[in-house]
Amino acid sequence: MRTIESLGNLASRTVIVRDDLNVPLRDGAVADDGRIRASLPTLSALTSQGAKVIVVSHLGRPDGTIRPELSLKPVATRLGELLETPVSFVDETIGDRAHAARAALRDGEVLVLENLRFQPQETSKDATEREAFARELAVGADAFVSDGFGVVHRRQASVTELAAQLPSAAGLLIERESAVLERVTGAPERPSVVVLGGSKVSDKLGVIDHLLDRVDTLLIGGGMMFTFLKAQGHEVGASLLEEDQLDTVTSYLERAEQRGVKLMLPVDVVVAERFAADAGHEIASVEAMTDTPFGADGLGLDIGPETAALFATEIARARTVFWNGPMGVFEMPAFAHGTKAVAQALVDSEAFSVVGGGDSAAAVRALGFTDDQFSHISTGGGASLEFLEGKTLPGLEVLAS
Repeated sequence: MRTIESLGNLASRTVIVRDDLNVPLRDGAVADDGRIRASLPTLSALTSQGAKVIVVSHLGRPDGTIRPELSLKPVATRLGELLETPVSFVDETIGDRAHAARAALRDGEVLVLENLRFQPQETSKDATEREAFARELAVGADAFVSDGFGVVHRRQASVTELAAQLPSAAGLLIERESAVLERVTGAPERPSVVVLGGSKVSDKLGVIDHLLDRVDTLLIGGGMMFTFLKAQGHEVGASLLEEDQLDTVTSYLERAEQRGVKLMLPVDVVVAERFAADAGHEIASVEAMTDTPFGADGLGLDIGPETAALFATEIARARTVFWNGPMGVFEMPAFAHGTKAVAQALVDSEAFSVVGGGDSAAAVRALGFTDDQFSHISTGGGASLEFLEGKTLPGLEVLAS
């Protein structure tokens, strides 16, 4: 990919940076600034050269309408605090106020434009509409740096079309994310372990299919485990189940056995009487999930302690570990133990450890872990998964040299 160095001397030049600052807000303030922190190296590299930096990003899914609660203003405030330099904000992406704010930028200063997705053209299915919006964003700019890894799997105006309007390059975050995921999938140091969780197995089919030929061990937890367990003949009560994926899951189990890949499923589960933080719950073996007092109405909400210990042992043996998806409903303390155990195993491991963004990144931070305890925490859940599926990501393709 083209790098920032390919753009030459950026002093006094106006550079648009596409970041992914889609962070959670609470009471009008940033609740988790992980993605903002991830954007800092590129922004600092540009401002230290004396570039005039215009940051564009989306927040949430306003679907082309202006929704004040999804304004990037609090994000701009937090960005300024972290950069320790003045960061201005304008409540437009295009228009007179936006153009005036851009024209007023001085060398080394940063301006954040309003939420891109307030404009329907940003996510339009019509490439002509996206291109027209990208042309307006590009007015007066000298270069474009793409650094929002979390959106590189999307064809959106600020991701793909804007890169074609200006001299463009990948930012430091995209360089890092791409190198890390290539290391995980290309020629990982062995043994290589992948831990997959989350609610639906259908969200991970492409990843499993692609990685079965590339890893030594695959650990399955989260809601998706019940489709695997059902395929093995276990009763799973009222747990999350995708019956239309049973044949596919069965084929993965057979492929893993044929290829010598250790595909490990839970041996015990935390079964609850209902989906609630204060629900009664018991630990049951996978052979006896419906033998709890909750009977066939019981639903599994976390891996059990024996499974957590087995998974931790596999992780301890690994030299490369990629983890995507929580092991249970980590937002509820009673069902967070499995996720916390896997996170702690990664922290204790000497392996190159990658947390694959999305809910996994949110989980480790919510459970008290810090980014520097892992080799890498990805900023792109969906983008990371599509990379691991072996797909071509349009936002990376346009940056190829």
